[in-house]
Amino acid sequence: MDLPVVSIILSSLAIILAVIAFLRKPAVAVTDTTSDKFESTPLRLQAYERLVLLTERIALPNLISRLNQPGISAQEMKLILTENIKQEFEYNSTQQLYVSQLSWDSVRNLKEQNIMVVQQVAASLPLDASAVDLNKKILEVLMAQPGGALHEMVSQALNHEAKKLMK
Repeated sequence: MDLPVVSIILSSLAIILAVIAFLRKPAVAVTDTTSDKFESTPLRLQAYERLVLLTERIALPNLISRLNQPGISAQEMKLILTENIKQEFEYNSTQQLYVSQLSWDSVRNLKEQNIMVVQQVAASLPLDASAVDLNKKILEVLMAQPGGALHEMVSQALNHEAKKLMK
């Protein structure tokens, strides 16, 4: 064999080894980076925790006890309740990134149902009704709900999903 042929064979062998090494390196790098992979479980658990807190904060009995202002009209109380529900929800809206679609939908449905209950009860009262009248009527409607309060069911569903993450 002459020198140019040996040179080409060695060059080809070197190129083949370089290609093999190059192709193997990403596979090894991917394997190595999986140990450094971002762990989202703590963020997801925190999101479920925040949504449970949101559920409790927008539960109508809790809102009524927290926001009750004697001497105001039912219409003013309706605005206070609905605005507070919307603000609490908007404040926590980024948590949807970390929870299941089912969990987020249930929280959103709770918000919408609570606003609907407040608006419907307020619409059923006379124009001169007080905030106390509105609050009493809302609590009566909630107590008459079959199957328990919706905020409790949403809270239980969120707790269940969070516990699945912890296993």
